[in-house]
Amino acid sequence: MDPAHSHLLQIAERVRAAAADGTPLRIRGGATKDFHGLSLQGEPLDTRPLAGIVGYEPSELVVTVRAGTPLAEVEALLAAQGQCLAFEPPHFDGAVPGRATVGGMVAAGLSGPARASMGAVRDFVLGLEMLNGQGELLRYGGQVMKNVAGYDVSRLMAGAWGTLGLITEVSLKVLPVAPAEATLRFECSQQLALDWLNAWGGQPLPLNASSWQPLEGSARGVLHVRLRGARAAVQSACVRMGGQRVDDAHARAHWQGCREQRLAWFTGPAPGQVLWRLSVPQTAPALTLPDGCAGPLLEWHGALRWVRAPRAQGEPLRALARAAGGAATLFRGEAEDQPGAGGDLDACADRATAMLHARLKQAFDPAGIFNRGRLAAAW
Repeated sequence: MDPAHSHLLQIAERVRAAAADGTPLRIRGGATKDFHGLSLQGEPLDTRPLAGIVGYEPSELVVTVRAGTPLAEVEALLAAQGQCLAFEPPHFDGAVPGRATVGGMVAAGLSGPARASMGAVRDFVLGLEMLNGQGELLRYGGQVMKNVAGYDVSRLMAGAWGTLGLITEVSLKVLPVAPAEATLRFECSQQLALDWLNAWGGQPLPLNASSWQPLEGSARGVLHVRLRGARAAVQSACVRMGGQRVDDAHARAHWQGCREQRLAWFTGPAPGQVLWRLSVPQTAPALTLPDGCAGPLLEWHGALRWVRAPRAQGEPLRALARAAGGAATLFRGEAEDQPGAGGDLDACADRATAMLHARLKQAFDPAGIFNRGRLAAAW
């Protein structure tokens, strides 16, 4: 018997036993994202034995892997064929590289710098296999784009943080690596950066990623814009947009720093500060932050704005984000890998949305054993 299948049977039996006696289980792969969520409860349920490439056909642009497979292994496999995961998932594996898993990538639903141009994790999930809270093995979707009849449950698992079920296998759409790339650098104010990004977004330019970082002690900052596409398109855009061309080595380091939150801005918060994530429309103007806040650092052409501030500034930041048409969530706590970051999913939602969350949880995990308390205090 395939070792992975044997492990799957053992895990399914453990889930059924936990459901029978109400024992909470904490799904984890490499534990690289334990810093995010209200709390970490339950006995660890390790997904790493469910590892291995199930199928990969480069010409079909689809890879199917088991959930415990290291993300780095999949990215290396794709790179050897000139392909990639276009949404640039962060690993967050710190000083111990290689810990992040594919299942954790999908469950967290986090995307990197290219998200605004290329789409999110959920947009690349074609299908998956999962264990629900009763230990039943379910399969949704498939291995092609047009395969969904009824509810698209496979993409529902992206960003559910394991609260609805344990992902055991996933099929992902992959894309070819762009033939050309360039990064441009501009020094400007935050509002000018937003104005430029909105103007460029309405033009036929190969925009792929952007970031604006404030300069210490200044109202100005540095805007980086990454272009990807055909060589002629990238070269033409460089001439048209101006700015300073960043050499390839420094550009790679910058975007890797954005993706993994290793830029100095992320790694040097003042004592007592946490990292807030503000998701707002790209067209939202520069926001006036409450006193005691640092930032913002902008990504996704202005749609993602990172702010460092004390927990006590949570409500003013949420109100500011709501007024701009978005939302603010606590992303990282005061200390590295400290659990307790995030917000109560139901407390932040309107009543109808909170009821929908609760009904989904009841349908997939009626005993409430999976990742209890991770997203909502009630379950």
